Order: sequence, then C-alpha cells, then structure tokens
Amino acid sequence: MNPYDIAPILRRILNALPRTSDIVFSPGYPPKVILDGTLHAIPIRELTPLTIYQTEMLALSLLHGKTKAMETFTQTGSADLSMTLEKTGRFRINIFRQRGSIAIVMRVIPTIIPTFEGLGLPEQIRNLIHLKNGIVLVTGPTGCGKSSTMAAIINLMSQEYAYHIITIEDPIEFLFSRGKSMIHQRELGGDTFSFSSALRTALRQAPQVIMVGEMRDVESMNIAIEAAETGHLILSTLHTIDAAKTIERIIGVYPKEQEELIRTRFSQTFRYILSQRLVPRADGKGRVLAMEVLKSNERTRSYVQKGPGAGGNLEEAMVDGTMDGMQTFDMELIRMFQEGIIDKNTALQFATNPNNLNLKMGDFGGESRRQTTSKTGSSNLISDSAIRDLPVIGLDHKE
Repeated sequence: MNPYDIAPILRRILNALPRTSDIVFSPGYPPKVILDGTLHAIPIRELTPLTIYQTEMLALSLLHGKTKAMETFTQTGSADLSMTLEKTGRFRINIFRQRGSIAIVMRVIPTIIPTFEGLGLPEQIRNLIHLKNGIVLVTGPTGCGKSSTMAAIINLMSQEYAYHIITIEDPIEFLFSRGKSMIHQRELGGDTFSFSSALRTALRQAPQVIMVGEMRDVESMNIAIEAAETGHLILSTLHTIDAAKTIERIIGVYPKEQEELIRTRFSQTFRYILSQRLVPRADGKGRVLAMEVLKSNERTRSYVQKGPGAGGNLEEAMVDGTMDGMQTFDMELIRMFQEGIIDKNTALQFATNPNNLNLKMGDFGGESRRQTTSKTGSSNLISDSAIRDLPVIGLDHKE
C-alpha cells in the first residue's frame, strides 16, 4: 500500500473525533484537529511528528491528477482543492508553503446538507427563500459556518421552487441532491478560471438564482449588482465581521468618484446581510450560532445610500426593525446569556459594543438565569454532544 495514502489516516481520525471541523498536517508536529474552534491532539499513539518529507509527499498525493491546482501551487505557493473519500465524507483542502516546507489544512464537509433547524438559523430568515431578485450576503470570519448557512438556504429553496440554480465555488463543498430545482455546480480551477468570468457567463445560462462562493473584486461585485438589477437572485459571502463592515467593504473597493453611484445601486439591490459568529457554550459542549440580521427597508436603504451620519445609525435601525425580523449581535448575545446558553465573559468577548452590553447585563446581576438550554432546545446548537471515552486507536495501513 502507498505509505502516503491519506485515506486510512483520515478515517481513523474521524472515527476517533467525529466532530472534527479541520485536520492540520504540519512538519514538526503530529497531525492535529480543530474542535469547536480550538486545536486538539489526536488520541492515536502512532501519529508521531511529521517530517518535511512526509508532509510534502502527502501534499503531492493530494495534488496528483489535479493539474490546475498543481500549477497554482507552483506559481503562488498555495492551492485549494476538494476531495471525496468514500464512506467517510468530503474535504475542502488548502495546501501551502511555509518556512520552506509544506503544510495542509483539510476542512471536513458534512455529507448531509445542513438544515435551518440543525444550524440554529433565525426562523425569520426563512422568508428569504421567497425572494425573486436582489443580493443576499452571508458574512463572517473564516470557519464560522458561512458555507453551511448558504447550503441550507439553497437546499430549502430547491425543495420549495422549481428554479435553475447555478453555484460558482472554490472548491465545491456540499453536493446537492435532486429536488424541484435543477442545480449546476461549477468549480474554480476545473470548470472556470475566475468568479467574475463564471458569473458573467451565468447570466447567459437562464438561471433564477446564482450562488457565488465569494465576491473578491470590483468586477465580481459589478456583475452581481447588474444581475440583481436584471431580475436574478444573487447569494454570496464576504469575510467581514458585521453588517456595517460589509457595507464599508463593498463601497470601499470602488474609486471615490464612484461612491455615490455604487451606494445608490447597492441600496436598491441588497435584500439581506446575514453576519454570523460561532460562540462557545457555557457548558463547554460545542458552540452556538449568533447571527446579526440586516434586512432591506426604507431606513436601512437610506443608511446604505447616504452613509453613516447622514443615513442614520445602522445599529439603531436594526434594533427598531425587530418586527421586520432584524437583530444585532448584541441582542442575540444578551438573549443567550439570559437563557444560560453562554456566560458573561463570552458575551462580552464577542459583543459589538462590550461596554453597552456590560451595562445591560448588569440588570441581571452579572449572572445568567439558567445554566441549561432546555428552553431553546437543540435547534440552535452547532453541537449537542460532548466527546466521551475517546479510544486510543492504532493506524491500520491495511485498509
């Protein structure tokens, strides 16, 4: 058997730690995993520290047959690709050079497409699947579950409507099964060379919905806004921390002389900005989703068009827009604190305005009223189960 076949290693790791989100291979260390946002050792004795040669050979085995990814890695020192391992799952992989050696990070992609209930998405955002045009953005830092949220939205939309949906991804993560909709999934590097070119050609492919993995440049944003203006629904992600920063990011990529025009166009086309964070639970059993929801209405469109100050205060607009389904991060954090889902320090650590939140939490004596989550149930939990009785497993190279 090929000693650098990564398949048996992945199977053993995921059997031992089934809630793993990422697996990291780096020279000088044994393989490690990320669980609930924290790096952990793997309870397998035979996983000794890797040498530079071993990680390089593992990387080459993953890149074998991936011509475009190999070219990208050679030219830039980094490459993204995906992999499916039968009876185990799918992986989103990044291979990169560091200090003259190679490291690998593999994101574990669930084989089952997540649901709104399983992710704990706010009930009010179900309404966005009924949108016929406009732009919906899901934002947040790396590893906060943006891809899972996007997959849940597309999957529910596919069950409700007979649409032609095109996704443009880098790489393809969730594989959608057949529903009422027809879904075509295009992967960067294999099916297309850039988000912008794939987005432009998608307009000639008769879609009702286009999902763009990430809007990375002015050209992609221009085409997305144009598509929304011509009756398409555009779903995409951005690496921004909240709704206000998302608006700043979009406006900021354009030259100053175009700011007024892009503010007007974006104010007329955006429908939702959903910003999310994964917050550690008070009981230590995984993380819970906190989501800020900005919805298009007269007040929020005015903010986008006129900017901070002249357009009012965006946080106040979301607080006042509760009846429309809007909410801020701090509103969610204080709710979770009151219900005992998270503790005070965690709430303050993830707050948009820690000082204001601290004052509000003082009304509850600095302690949550409950230390269980029975009131909210498991529908808003990323993970309910703790890791128990982890076995010590040897690597079986006979698989």
